[in-house]
Amino acid sequence: MTGGRLPGGATGGGIGAERRGLFGVRGSGDTSGYGRLVRRVPEPPAARRPYGRWFDDAADALAAGLERVGGAFDDAVEAATTEFGELTLYVRRDRLPLVAQLLRDDPALRFELCLGVSGVHHPEQAGRELHAVYHLLSITHDRRVRLEVEAPDSDPHVPTLTGVYPTTDWHERETYDFFGLIFDGHPALTRIEMPDDWEGHPQRKDYPLGGIPVEYHGAQIPPPESRRSYN
Repeated sequence: MTGGRLPGGATGGGIGAERRGLFGVRGSGDTSGYGRLVRRVPEPPAARRPYGRWFDDAADALAAGLERVGGAFDDAVEAATTEFGELTLYVRRDRLPLVAQLLRDDPALRFELCLGVSGVHHPEQAGRELHAVYHLLSITHDRRVRLEVEAPDSDPHVPTLTGVYPTTDWHERETYDFFGLIFDGHPALTRIEMPDDWEGHPQRKDYPLGGIPVEYHGAQIPPPESRRSYN
C-alpha cells in the first residue's frame, strides 16, 4: 500500500472541521462558559510508504497474512497514519475481525492484547460519523498499533472483536452505551453504565447538555439547562 488517502476520500493534512463550543451541540443550555469557543481541528496527514521505524515490517507481515487467506492489504486497510510516532490503520469494518486475528496470531506481529475500545463521534463527517478505535499491544515485541473503523449514523454496525480479544466484551458495551455503535455478534450487548431504559447515547456530540434534577444531601439541584446561562 502506498497510502495517501484517508477514509471518505480525504487526503488528510488539511485544516479540518470547524468546531464551536466545548461539546459541539446547539441550543441546549450550555452552561460551561465555552459556548463561544471556535476551533479548527486539523486532519492527520495520510502516511505513505516507507512509514519508518517498525511500521513497514508490520504492514508487510499483515499484507502477507492477508494474501495467505486470499485477501489483499488494500481491500482490508483503507489508509494509515503515523502521527505522533504511532501507527493507526483505518480498517474496513467487514474486514475488522480478520485483520485483528492476523495481528494477534502472526508470529511477526503478535499483538496479543487489546487495551480497550474508544468511541468517537464526528457529526461533520457525513456518512462516517461514528468511529470505533481499538488499541492493541504486542507484549512480545513491545509495540502498539491502533485500528480504526467507521460507520454512518444510518447504519451504526461494526463486527464485534470479542471472539478475537475477549477483553473487548465490556469495552464494546461501554462504546455502545455512550455512542450507539452496535457490535454485531457481541454475546450481551446491553448498557453497562446508563440505566437500561435511558434514551440516547450521552457522549455523542449531538446529545443534549440538559439533564435531570439531582438530589444531593437533601438539596434539589436543577438540571443544567435551567441554571444560569453564560451566553
